[in-house]
Amino acid sequence: MQFTVRVKPGSSKGPLVDASGEEILVYVTQRAAEGAANAGVSKALAAHFGVAPSRVRIVRGHTARIKRVEVDE
Repeated sequence: MQFTVRVKPGSSKGPLVDASGEEILVYVTQRAAEGAANAGVSKALAAHFGVAPSRVRIVRGHTARIKRVEVDE
């Protein structure tokens, strides 16, 4: 399944996935440097959906805050 998420890197709330609104917000504590935030997004989404982090893949938006993510169930 693919969906779009908005990432909030460097957040003190993280790691947290907020899917209550129209868009999915992912708060991570890692800064957006050297792929650290992307790894945090994968781990947070994996925990939220109950899958292994290797089953979460960023399809589009590796350097942007809005990302297209694919989760294999």
